[in-house]
Amino acid sequence: MAGYTVAIVGRPNVGKSTFFNRLLEQRKAIVDDVSGVTRDRQYGIAEWNGKTFNVIDTGGFVPRSQDVFEREIKKQVLIALDEADALIFVTDVATGITDLDESMADVLRRTTKPVYLAVNKVDNPQRQLEANEFYSMGFEDIFFISAISGSGSGEILDAITERIPEDRYAENEGDSVPKFAIIGQPNVGKSSLLNALVGQERTIVSEIAGTTRDTIHTHYNLFQKEFILIDTAGIRKKQKVHEDLEFYSVIRAIKALDEADVCMLVLDAEKGISAQDLSIFSLAARKGKGIVLLVNKWDLVAKETNTARDYEKQLKERLAPFTDVPVLFISAKEKTRIFKAIEIALDVVENRKRKVPTSQLNDVMLKAVAAYHAPVVRGNPVSIKYATQLPTVVPSFAFFCNYPDDIKAPYRNYLENKLRESFNFTGVPVRIFFRKK
Repeated sequence: MAGYTVAIVGRPNVGKSTFFNRLLEQRKAIVDDVSGVTRDRQYGIAEWNGKTFNVIDTGGFVPRSQDVFEREIKKQVLIALDEADALIFVTDVATGITDLDESMADVLRRTTKPVYLAVNKVDNPQRQLEANEFYSMGFEDIFFISAISGSGSGEILDAITERIPEDRYAENEGDSVPKFAIIGQPNVGKSSLLNALVGQERTIVSEIAGTTRDTIHTHYNLFQKEFILIDTAGIRKKQKVHEDLEFYSVIRAIKALDEADVCMLVLDAEKGISAQDLSIFSLAARKGKGIVLLVNKWDLVAKETNTARDYEKQLKERLAPFTDVPVLFISAKEKTRIFKAIEIALDVVENRKRKVPTSQLNDVMLKAVAAYHAPVVRGNPVSIKYATQLPTVVPSFAFFCNYPDDIKAPYRNYLENKLRESFNFTGVPVRIFFRKK
């Protein structure tokens, strides 16, 4: 089952991004696992009351030029309405209800999806009074918030999570057929890859407006291999609009990620990896998905002896610290190494299911601990006595020790590297927990 997606909409400068960061902050412990993520993230995972959901900030996708502003913002509201499960409509008490708020409200009132009206900057009794005028907009769920101080965000999160059905975030472990999502920027060759794999023009690769819309699932049974490809290339130019193409592709990619076991991130060899790709990469890692990087259009790159090796090295520098990821140079057009991509993705599925016997795990890891001790805490040595793999979907390991809260990231990374050296977890995020002995 795909995840639950909430989009934040509203006119510029009402505090959408501040509120967005506020919602994601509830997840301090995990959000910073992946360093190097861009600060102006446009999407992330929020967790509240034991439920998780995707949050998308449309503010990051607003075009810069004034004249198309109003039209574009409205368009994004329409896309969000189409694609998200619920919407948070942010307004600003300091400026009151503007024309742009009115025209957005107009669009939002017609939907059957939940809309939460968040009146921002309500941070004193005077503004509390002024905020009452927003009741005139006719929305049932109204929240007075201050994105900066965080007041009111708990109430809005309660309201959202109350509506998320229990099974929306259950892992689809019952499905034995692995699912691969093909994701990446527009025009990197996702459809061409799918067509080359399926061997027929399944998605029409063309520049005609509105040729494909939804994510397309292709059930595949070839060379004794069975899997499902989720293609997110279902994002074509609607009325030749450039700006919201990116926004569409992001929502699509996030939905596909939720469903997939392995994410095949397609890059354009000539353009390299973009900030948006890195965000998607870190999101996939945080969601515990397998990852394979496919560098497409490799046939167009001028090559010398070590071109591929140097390219991969630079790529992995951008991905740090999670660098144990397969990188494959392909050409969808020439059909070079595209079946190898599927073999690698199937290997990653196996790695994700890998269970390490406790005795073997302790043999290896206690030697690693003896070879390099965790740093001393307030004069007390940290002693790790025992390790075990947890019964979770994503490979997770618990290390039992005397000061679990004091072990810092560098040591965690050391243990992870030792795990990866001894057991094959290539392409799979590994989680490490420290527990009190």
